Amino acid sequence: MHDIRDLEDRGLIGVGIASSEFIPAAAAQNAALGYDPAVVFVPHPIQDRTDAEMRELAERAFEAILGAASASA
Repeated sequence: MHDIRDLEDRGLIGVGIASSEFIPAAAAQNAALGYDPAVVFVPHPIQDRTDAEMRELAERAFEAILGAASASA
């Protein structure tokens, strides 16, 4: 969240992408920072996925990421 805020403070668009495991942590950090960045969550887990599975996750999340970036502009 700090990185996204830094990007936005510089006038750049930022969208966080994380696995669904981090939804509670993201909410807690956002509350602590008083900041509500655009974040897209993808299914967890990530680390054991093949390259093909990662491409599929990225393709499924692409529209949400693009939409979040467009809304932030």
